[in-house]
Amino acid sequence: MFHSAALKLTMWYLAIIMALSIGLSVALYYVSNIELTKSANRTLDFYNIVFGPDDKGAFSNERLQQLSKDRAHLRNNLVLFNVGVLLVGGGASYALARRTLQPIEEALEAQKRFTGDASHELRTPLTAMQTEIEVALRSPSLSKKEATDLLKSNLEEVGKLRNLSEGLLILATASNNDLPKQKVLIKDAVEQAAQAVAKLAKSRKISIKTSARPIQVVGNHQQILNLLSILLDNAIKYSQPGGEVELTAKISDQQAIISVIDHGQGIEASDLPYIFERFYRADASRSKNHIEGYGLGLAIAKKIVDLHNGSIEVASTPNMGSTFIVKLPLTKHQPIDI
Repeated sequence: MFHSAALKLTMWYLAIIMALSIGLSVALYYVSNIELTKSANRTLDFYNIVFGPDDKGAFSNERLQQLSKDRAHLRNNLVLFNVGVLLVGGGASYALARRTLQPIEEALEAQKRFTGDASHELRTPLTAMQTEIEVALRSPSLSKKEATDLLKSNLEEVGKLRNLSEGLLILATASNNDLPKQKVLIKDAVEQAAQAVAKLAKSRKISIKTSARPIQVVGNHQQILNLLSILLDNAIKYSQPGGEVELTAKISDQQAIISVIDHGQGIEASDLPYIFERFYRADASRSKNHIEGYGLGLAIAKKIVDLHNGSIEVASTPNMGSTFIVKLPLTKHQPIDI
C-alpha cells in the first residue's frame, strides 16, 4: 500500500518539478533567443558601417546561419538539462515521497502492533474468567465457598482489566493541553509515592529509602505521583527480597533530578532501547521470577514525563540493578531549604 502511495506521490512531485523546469526552460529560451537576435543585428549593423552595404548580403547570410546554429545549440542544451532534471528529480522525488510517508507508515504499524498487543492482553483475563465461570456452571454441586472463591477470582481479573484499560486510556488520550498544572512540591510527591507502594514493599521485605530536597516544578501533582509510584513499583518488583530501593530528588543544571535506584536483576543492554515501549517486557533479563503486569508501566511513565516537558533515562547492569533518572524543568522561584 505504501509503495503504491509512494509511487503516486513521486509522480506528483515529479510533475511539479518538470512543469517548473520546462516553464523555466521556455522562458530562458525566449529571453536568450531575443538576446541572440539582438546580438546578430548589432553585428550586421557594425559590418554595414565598416564594409558598406555591398558586402552586407554575404555576411548577413553567414551570420543568420550562425544564429540558427546558436538557437539549435541552446535548444539541445535545454533538452539535456530537462532530461537531467527528470532523472535526478525522479530519484529525489521518490526519496522525498518515502520520507514523507515513513512517519505515517511507522504510526500505522505501531497502531497495528498496539491493537494486537492490547487485544491479546485483554483476552487473557477474559479467557480466565470465562473458563472459571463455565467450569462452575457445569458443576452440579457448587458450594457457597466455591462460588465465593469464584467471585473473588473474577473480581481480581476485573481489577486487572480496569488497570489495563486505565493505562491504555492514559497512553491513548493524555495530552499536554488536557493536563491541569500547578506548582508541585516534589518532596510531597516522593513521600506519598513511598506510602503508596509501602504494602508491596513490605510483602517483599524491601526497604524504601527516600531523600528529597524541597523542589518545585510546574506540573500535575497526581500524574507526578503516578510517575514516581510506577518507578518505585517497578524497582520493588525486580528487586531481590530483603533488598533496598532508593528514591532521591535534587537540583542540577536548573532541573529537578529524580532518581529511582534498585539493586535487583538489572536489564540487558539489548533490552534497554525498548523498555519504554507499550507491552514490552525484558523477559530475557527478568524471567527468573514471574512478575505480574502488562508491560505498560514504563510506557505510562515515559508519557507522563513527556507531558511535563522532561526526560527519562535508565542505566542498568544485569544482576546489579537499575537506575531510572527523571529530569523535569524547575519553576522560576524555588522554596527555601531550611
